[in-house]
Amino acid sequence: MARTKQYSEEEVINKAMHLFWRNGYKNTSMQMLEKEMGINKFSIYSSFGNKHGLFLECLKSYKRKVNSIFEEFKNSNNGLQDIKDFFYNSVTICSENGNEKGCLLTNTYNEFSERNDEMINDQMNLFMTGLKELIIDKLKMDTNKDEETVLKQANYLLLAKHGLAAASKVNSTKEIEDYIEITFENL
Repeated sequence: MARTKQYSEEEVINKAMHLFWRNGYKNTSMQMLEKEMGINKFSIYSSFGNKHGLFLECLKSYKRKVNSIFEEFKNSNNGLQDIKDFFYNSVTICSENGNEKGCLLTNTYNEFSERNDEMINDQMNLFMTGLKELIIDKLKMDTNKDEETVLKQANYLLLAKHGLAAASKVNSTKEIEDYIEITFENL
């Protein structure tokens, strides 16, 4: 007879997500996960297979957490202003009580960029491709821009978003606001 779980998967995934968010995948040990999640290794392995499986669940949970920002971005119709608002909103989520600084997805993208981890890289590529497509859609709202300009600006903004995520870990609110304002003055 299978044992009944004495914990909420959603709660332990959230705790693990914050630990990975703070430390990165490589610097988070199973012992740290056990302590943070309040469950033993057997339960972690039973529910998630291994650390890697748990991490994938954490990425999915994070995506759900930030989904409202993406939905607002996707459904708005103000072109470049929508992208700027998205930049501000993405920084705001990191300053909410209980959240870590920076962006878990950008941190993961950076940490795994040199690794041959197909599952994580697929998740990151889906996210980055989706973000770039949204940026392109918003830039195309300005009918004065040709295809080449739209693509160059989308690449620029995607890189600026990575920079913003890194900056939000250490820079002041004023410095971040100045960064966003200057980024959009250049378009």
